[in-house]
Amino acid sequence: MRPAVLEPKPPIRREPVDEQPLLGPLPPVARKGRGAVSNIQGRYELNGRERFDDGWEHEDDELPAFRTVVTDEYAKSILTRNTSPDIPFNVSLNPYRGCEHGCIYCFARPTHSYLGLSPGLDFESRLFAKVNAADLLRRELARPGYVPEHIAIGVNTDAYQPCERDKKLTRQVLEVLSECRHPVGLISKSALIERDIDLLAPMAAQDLACAAVTITTLDPQIARTLEPRAAAPARRLRTIRTLAEAGIPVSVSVAPIIPFVTEPEIERILEAAFEAGASGAHYVVLRLPHEVNPLFQEWLQAHFPDRAQRVMNRIREMRGGKDYDSDFSRRMHGEGVWADLIRQRFHKTVERLRMTELRGRFGRLDSSQFRRPVVVPPSAGKQCGNATGQLDLF
Repeated sequence: MRPAVLEPKPPIRREPVDEQPLLGPLPPVARKGRGAVSNIQGRYELNGRERFDDGWEHEDDELPAFRTVVTDEYAKSILTRNTSPDIPFNVSLNPYRGCEHGCIYCFARPTHSYLGLSPGLDFESRLFAKVNAADLLRRELARPGYVPEHIAIGVNTDAYQPCERDKKLTRQVLEVLSECRHPVGLISKSALIERDIDLLAPMAAQDLACAAVTITTLDPQIARTLEPRAAAPARRLRTIRTLAEAGIPVSVSVAPIIPFVTEPEIERILEAAFEAGASGAHYVVLRLPHEVNPLFQEWLQAHFPDRAQRVMNRIREMRGGKDYDSDFSRRMHGEGVWADLIRQRFHKTVERLRMTELRGRFGRLDSSQFRRPVVVPPSAGKQCGNATGQLDLF
């Protein structure tokens, strides 16, 4: 019997299919009304996390909104002291931790890592209000050994961010300082500072108060992504005018200067601020400490992908080849040819406008008028100087 001969099978014909992209980390996608692109982990967290495409997400899916939550907290202390030679104040006060303005460049973002929260979206959506700020300040000023010197308010996080409308912590602090004739300087990018002109104007008349308004860009489209919940640039110019007309010395803070993003506007910002009534100005080149660096680079890829590499290359040129240099002599203004060009452009414009470069912008404030507060039982009321109830011995 002859064995069966197996016929070879014809080759299987496969229909061509579209190649699917490899799964992997998702590109940065901006959220409307928020500065940070992601909730990057803080440097003290043990477990890493990464937004990853598992095939279930789609480009047209809307990202979930981050609701702002403000938590009341009772702080143990309220005045922060520093010895940094490149900062024009020694004492600062911040009524809030975190800031809803969402400025992507904010150097205070890394402080949220101490709370076990992200310096990214958490920093601008999970806020903490120091509800006992005014009481702590009063007790601090009443200490027998307290030596008055100007206090800077709103340095780390903006003291006039949106939740201040309801909390009024900054106003309570100003009321204490006004009662005690204590010098104060404020910096903000919010029009809400105008609410407190009734306190600031009389203090300014006695050389006890001054203000600075930050203007990073005059382009409202850039501002909407760079500092999404702060006042629009035109509104900040109006705030400068309002403060100046009320007799409050006001300067403009051109900070930070970001190469190829806000840097082309240096002269225009100074001219607009001068026209609005600013008598002085200062600037800072973009700083990228700790988690601010990856957050800023994510923001660049989301909003300016065409120039992201160019921006970072210029930043590194001004930082000795690094993303950031924390040395006191260089961190604010950078070094090298490009840093020198920015410095010259700024100085020449300030000179032309006859403004003052305010490196020591708090020097004009007078601390000799200070009256120590007396901390008395609630039933006796709180007031400065001699008090009815418990008398001041000195």
